[in-house]
Amino acid sequence: MLFSNKSSNQRQLLSWHWVKLALSSAALAPFIMMVWGVIQNSLGADPARALALETGRWSIWFLLVSLSITPLRELSRQSKIAPLRRTFGLFSLFYASLHFLVYVLFLLEMRWSEIGSDILERPYITVGFAAFLILALLGATSPKSIVRALGRKWRAIHRLVYLAILLAIVHVTWVLRTDVFDAVLYASIALLLLCYRLNKSMRKNPSA
Repeated sequence: MLFSNKSSNQRQLLSWHWVKLALSSAALAPFIMMVWGVIQNSLGADPARALALETGRWSIWFLLVSLSITPLRELSRQSKIAPLRRTFGLFSLFYASLHFLVYVLFLLEMRWSEIGSDILERPYITVGFAAFLILALLGATSPKSIVRALGRKWRAIHRLVYLAILLAIVHVTWVLRTDVFDAVLYASIALLLLCYRLNKSMRKNPSA
């Protein structure tokens, strides 16, 4: 019986390994499609804008998916999915980094001297850059060694993820202007996740 249980656990671990690998591969699919679009020259009349929009959208989607992992884990009681929060969070940072690179390389055309003034003088870029910096901070503090070193401070730092998603939604709303369907969808999902978080906090601290 002991060997049977051990074998079963090994099969479950192996199965979960393949699930994570499949999810990671799927998360890279948008990037591969964008690269293919560049190669095929099929991104439309304004490829730079198309790339900026796509990388930004996928960054927000992966951030929302990352935020949804904790509610899913708690509601389904499947603790093994917890590491996916970090995985999808890092993919959000990956696409946000691509978004920033597209901005610098293609939209700003590597005019390095203008980056600072652009960030400071154009509010929608200021907001987007602030969200990117938060994601970079969360990515830098995600390794287990950093988590242990920060202790309780880690949780306080990683609550900034909610500020990041709000800033990202403001940024995309500003960019899309009249075509705000995506922004409304992102905001609705983010609001549901934030309400879940607040409700959970209130249950833990009813006197607060």
